[in-house]
Amino acid sequence: MPFYLAREAPKLWRKICLEMSIELKLLFENWKYLLGGLIFQYLHGLAARGVHYLHRPGPLLHDIGFNLIPELGQEKGSISETIFAFIFISFVLWTFHPFIYQNKKIHTVLLWCRVLACLVASQILRIVTFYSTQLPGPNYHCREGSKLSRLPPPRSVIEVVLINFPRGVFYGCGDLIFSSHMIFTLTFVSTYQKHGTKRFVKQCAWLLAVVQSVLIVASRKHYTVDVVVAWYTVTLVIFFVDKKLPELPDRSMGASQQMLPVVSRDWEVKGKEEQYNLLNGITLNGAD
Repeated sequence: MPFYLAREAPKLWRKICLEMSIELKLLFENWKYLLGGLIFQYLHGLAARGVHYLHRPGPLLHDIGFNLIPELGQEKGSISETIFAFIFISFVLWTFHPFIYQNKKIHTVLLWCRVLACLVASQILRIVTFYSTQLPGPNYHCREGSKLSRLPPPRSVIEVVLINFPRGVFYGCGDLIFSSHMIFTLTFVSTYQKHGTKRFVKQCAWLLAVVQSVLIVASRKHYTVDVVVAWYTVTLVIFFVDKKLPELPDRSMGASQQMLPVVSRDWEVKGKEEQYNLLNGITLNGAD
């Protein structure tokens, strides 16, 4: 066993170094898109923090999901967060698998550019909807009588800008329609569905997405409408982004060395034209 590790370790290191050289070149070309997507994640958190100041607790709205799905209770509310953390971490680790595994279908940088594009588009729609109408939050800390249901007016700009991370994220209210957890979950699962290779993992991923939806309602973190709207909105956003953005190069088809779309050179085009003319019996004189 130690001999095997000593023999394979240099190969793995060379593979990682080669992959890093490819990904760094792509990073230098696309860093603006990645940075913009990451900055918007903060802006999305800032918007969610801002709507908490507008939240007004009230009686829970009638919800068919609340009638059909038993309530987990405040003590078991972390179950849905555990499922979400598993999906999030698993997807992030999978996007970096080209650095280790030989079967490489994706470029990590290009994949994250597409993922962030889907997240940003969905989050923009989400910000518009939850600022349009503030519903009384169904979560335990958002109900009437809870000290966390309303935020006192901010005493300074710093208090708003810092968004009280992570407490402000876990105990936010008012940012309901539609579910942010489902935005990430559906984006990650759909991305693996398109670019992943393991059929069993794809089936398990969609099953986890359904389980996550049920647990969000069961833990009373969102109304059922928040989850339902997320399912068809995020799906349509992903469909739109896939139509507008160019296809990612499939490295398994020999495109591992092609980091950018191939542009035919003049001599290549001329050679193809000459070959076509010869095959079809077309001759051109020297003047032509």
